[in-house]
Amino acid sequence: MTSPLLFASPGRPPGEIVVFRARRILTMNPAQPEATHVAVQDGRILAVGDGETAAAWGPARLDERFADQVLLPGFVEGHSHLMEGGVWDFVYCGYHDRRDPGGRLWPGLKSFAAVVERLRQAQADQADPQAPLLGWGFDPIHFGTARMTVAELDQVSRERPVAVMHANFHLLNANRAMLARAGIDRHCEAEGVARDATGEPTGELQETAMFPVFRAIDNAFYEAGQTVRGAWNFARAALQGGVTTATDLVSDLAPETLDRLHAITADPAYPVRLVPAFLPLRAPGVDGVARVLDARRRNTAKFLAGPVKVVVDGSIQGFTGRLKWPGYYNGRENGLWLVPPSQLREQLEPYHRAGLTLHLHVNGDEASELAIEALEELLAAHPRPDHRHTLQHCQMADAAQFRRMKALGLCANLFANHLYYWGDAHFEQTLGPDRTRRLDACGTALREGVPFSIHSDAPITPLAPLFSAWCAVNRISHGGRLLGPDERIPVTAALRAITLGAAYTLKLDHLVGSIEVGKWADFAVLDDDPLTVAPHRLKDVPVWGTVLAGQPFPAPRPA
Repeated sequence: MTSPLLFASPGRPPGEIVVFRARRILTMNPAQPEATHVAVQDGRILAVGDGETAAAWGPARLDERFADQVLLPGFVEGHSHLMEGGVWDFVYCGYHDRRDPGGRLWPGLKSFAAVVERLRQAQADQADPQAPLLGWGFDPIHFGTARMTVAELDQVSRERPVAVMHANFHLLNANRAMLARAGIDRHCEAEGVARDATGEPTGELQETAMFPVFRAIDNAFYEAGQTVRGAWNFARAALQGGVTTATDLVSDLAPETLDRLHAITADPAYPVRLVPAFLPLRAPGVDGVARVLDARRRNTAKFLAGPVKVVVDGSIQGFTGRLKWPGYYNGRENGLWLVPPSQLREQLEPYHRAGLTLHLHVNGDEASELAIEALEELLAAHPRPDHRHTLQHCQMADAAQFRRMKALGLCANLFANHLYYWGDAHFEQTLGPDRTRRLDACGTALREGVPFSIHSDAPITPLAPLFSAWCAVNRISHGGRLLGPDERIPVTAALRAITLGAAYTLKLDHLVGSIEVGKWADFAVLDDDPLTVAPHRLKDVPVWGTVLAGQPFPAPRPA
C-alpha cells in the first residue's frame, strides 16, 4: 500500500513529506484543475501536480492507497447541526428510508399507524413509564391534508409523555400527557398552538409554541447533539458523506459548550473541523457579540467559531414560512415571523458592526425580501467590504432578489435537497407549479453571479454533499417530477458549491475548499469520478472516506 520514495532536492523543510497518488485529483482550483499527486507536510498541502512536481521538495514517502480512487477537496457542509448525531438517541419516524451514523438502514413509515407502531415498539424498551418518549423526522405533508393529533399519539401511551419532532424541526406533535407536562391547554394563548373546532389543542405545536415542551424534556433534541456520543455520531455521518468541515448552526457558545467541544475536536481521531454558529435564540439576554468574540479567541484548527445565525421565518412544508403574494397554494394563512419585522435590523446591527458574518434563515420569499431590505439598510449606514452575509435556505428567491443580493455582496446557501424530499408536496400543496419550478434556484444564482453553496440542513435531510450536488444538477423530486429544468447547473458548478462555494460563505476559503498549496490537507476520497459518471448517477458515487490534515479516515461500513 505504501512504499518509500526518495526525491533529491536541496532545502527540504523539516517534517515528513507524504505524497498521495490518486487516479485523478480534482482540485477546484481553476488555475490548476487536475493533478495526480499531492504532497502533504505538517497537515498542509505542500505541492500539487504530477510526481515530478512533488519530487521537487525532497525526500518523501509515497502513499499509493488511493491510486485507484479520486480525490476532491474535503466537502464543506455549510448548513448542518450536531443534532444529526444526537437525534439517533430517539425514535426515527420519518417518511423516507434513512441510514443512521453506524450504517443501519431504517425503513420509512408510510402511515400514521406505522408511526404509532414504531413508537409503541420503542416504548417497550423503556423501563421508566414516566420518562418521555421522543421521536423525530415525522412529516405529515406526505400524508395529504390529514394532520396527526393527540388521538394518534395517545394510542402510544396515555400515561407516558410522547413528543414527535417534525422533519423540519419547526413543529412537533405531543400526546395529552406531554401537553399536560408542558402546561399547554385550551387556555394557553401562545401563537402556534393548533386547535380543533372546540378550541382544544390538537397536539401540533408550531415554532415558539414548542418551547414549553422543550423545557419539559430538558431540551433533549438539542442537548443530545452536544454530548460526546452525539458529536462522535455526527463525525461518523460526516465521514460517510466525505465531509471534512461542517457547521453547527444552533450553538449557544456557552463556556461549558466550548469546553466540551474543544475537548472532543482536540482528539486526533476526531475527523471533522467544526464551525459552530451562535444562535441568539439559544441564549436570550446574553451579550451575543461578546460571546462570539470570546469564542473566536479560543479557535483552533478544528474548532472555528465566528458565524452568527438569525432565524427569520419558519418552514414552507410546515406552513410557517413567510410567503409573498399570492401566499400558499392551498389557501393556508401565511406563516410566522421568528423575528418581528420591525426588529430585524436592530437585532442584526450589533453583529454587523462587530465585523461578524450573519447567516439568516429565510425559507419563504417574503422572509428573503425582509432580510435583503434589513441588510441593505445596514450596509448603507455601516458599509463593510467582504462581509459575506449569507441567506440560508433562500428557497423561493426570484431573479430580482438574486440581483439585489449580488449588488449588496450577499451570498446564498440553497437547500437543494428540498427539491427531492418536498418538491412534490410544494408542487401540489404549498407553492404550486410556477413557484416550485424556481425553488432553490441554483441556475439563477449562477447566472446572476451570486456566490452560493448548497446544503443538507442535517438532520433535516441526510448529511451527504454528493446527494445535494445531484439534486442541484438533476432537480428530480422523489416522485420523479422534473422541477425547473432551466435551474439545473453543471456537475462542475455543483461540486464547487459543496467545496469552495461553501468555504467562501464561511470565510474559510483561504484554508479549505480546494486543493492548493498552503491549505489544509483535507480530501474527500471517492471510488468513482464524479465528472465521468452520468449526471443522474452522481448521488451513487461511493465515498471511501476522507483525509483530514493528511490523516486518512475510512468511513464506517454497515455491519
